[in-house]
Amino acid sequence: MKLSTVVFALVLTLLAYPCTVFALSSANIPLDSPIYLYLEKLAGYGLIETDVKGIRPFSKTEAARLLLEAEDRLEAGSYPPLAREFATRLRTLIPREANLYQQPDQAPTFDYNPFSQARLRYVYLDGVPRNYYRAVNDPGNDGVFGIGSGLRPPNPYPDPVQQRGSEGTPLFENNEGVVYGRGNNLDLRFDAEAYYKSSAALLLEPMFLYSQADGDSRVRLDKGYLKVGGEGAELEVGRDENWFGLGYRGALTLSNNAKNFDFVKISSPEPVKSRYLWDLKYSLLFSRFEKTVTDGMERQPWYVAGKLSFKPLEDLEFGINFGRQIGGPGVDNHAMEVLRGIVGGTSKDNTNSLAGFELRARLSWLRETEVFAEYSGEDAAAFWPIVESYLAGFYIPRLTDDGANDLRFEYFRGNNILYTNGTFVEGYLRDGLPIGHSQGGATQDFFLRYSHWFNPRNNLAFEGFRTSRGDAGRLPVDAAGTFDPNGTMEAVERTYAVRVHWMLPVAGDWNALLSWGHEWVENFNLKAGVNRSNELVRAELSYRY
Repeated sequence: MKLSTVVFALVLTLLAYPCTVFALSSANIPLDSPIYLYLEKLAGYGLIETDVKGIRPFSKTEAARLLLEAEDRLEAGSYPPLAREFATRLRTLIPREANLYQQPDQAPTFDYNPFSQARLRYVYLDGVPRNYYRAVNDPGNDGVFGIGSGLRPPNPYPDPVQQRGSEGTPLFENNEGVVYGRGNNLDLRFDAEAYYKSSAALLLEPMFLYSQADGDSRVRLDKGYLKVGGEGAELEVGRDENWFGLGYRGALTLSNNAKNFDFVKISSPEPVKSRYLWDLKYSLLFSRFEKTVTDGMERQPWYVAGKLSFKPLEDLEFGINFGRQIGGPGVDNHAMEVLRGIVGGTSKDNTNSLAGFELRARLSWLRETEVFAEYSGEDAAAFWPIVESYLAGFYIPRLTDDGANDLRFEYFRGNNILYTNGTFVEGYLRDGLPIGHSQGGATQDFFLRYSHWFNPRNNLAFEGFRTSRGDAGRLPVDAAGTFDPNGTMEAVERTYAVRVHWMLPVAGDWNALLSWGHEWVENFNLKAGVNRSNELVRAELSYRY
């Protein structure tokens, strides 16, 4: 039995298990909202213990539940003034949910907010994105956690696999598939929300995008969904972000780096207390990739992704996740083969899977420091997922006792053939961007972020990262990046970057964000001696974000 089969069976079991459906439905919180930082800071003071971070976005109702938990502890103890400021600011951003969480029957029959939040963003880019298209050697002969060998047979050298995709926007990852061109860019979006009693929520987020590079202006629906239910069982239909993982800079299976999927999702916005298992949250998503024709092969697979996050202890979180491409043009679509592909695998080569697990521990004796690790692989050899990729890091929410300073570190190692597949040639890409970690496969990435809080609306953050491609799996290639035994050996590409972000209040519920980033790329696109630098300037004006 495979790991993805176990996840799928557990989710179905949970859906069949009787649970209390909490009546207060609410919109989701954007993944780039500072609300997530506020919740992390409150947890860093020891005020929140029931948070589950492996499934995002959070609903506003879930944020209200965590806020009430923090407020109860604030009333019962003595904490630094900044902790109370974070709680106050958070209540200001989710007034409906904070007020109705404990009395959902008081919700009006119809309620709406045509301008619940908004953001105007200006981006100036002087740079060129890295192209991930490269031939990579797949040596095979994998072991477990790099130990041992033989789970997959060794492959003769060279056994080339074609990596594909793009960085998108240099110095700006995880942006819902929005790519900014060289020069000036303008991005305007706002949210409109509507509610029926306490049981249904509707959100629409149109977006206007202008890019000087192509002189084009576009309007699209960035998010739009209907949600019914709450607490232990919620149905969501539409388009939205999703993030399966514990990382800040990236996630292995599913992130908001690429364009948002249109989906049907069944999930628990709040932890479920089950009779036989630990407290947990789950999410099961059904969608479809866009049509692609690559090397003459037409493909448009369906997509199923699932995640279970358990809380065995207050300071411990354990997660299991999978993502699977299934069927569509060019593969066997017989009903039984498709079903076998969803729940357990098939000999018809009509599926492509990622599966793995993660662990997060909070060290309460070390100022609530968090450490986490994520393991993911191709669900392709008996039970154990191989073709291993890793993500790990730590977060120190209180470098100083007052909580004004915090530090996080994150490491990512993407396998040589991560996000690739022979059947679905485009692999785990949407419009050329990885749906998982933004840095793609055959990559190693180190990320460090320090931030200082003057108050909840005034934060100064410094980031640095180093990314390399070509540390392993290099091959001789032609000018297009395709394997050529008579070509030039790929060089090791290294990127060094710094970014500065300053969030500050403007007036009322309006905030500003100013950012600057610069990076130096050695052996750009793995071509020896080709060096360049990129620079990005970003200015935002946001309302109630």
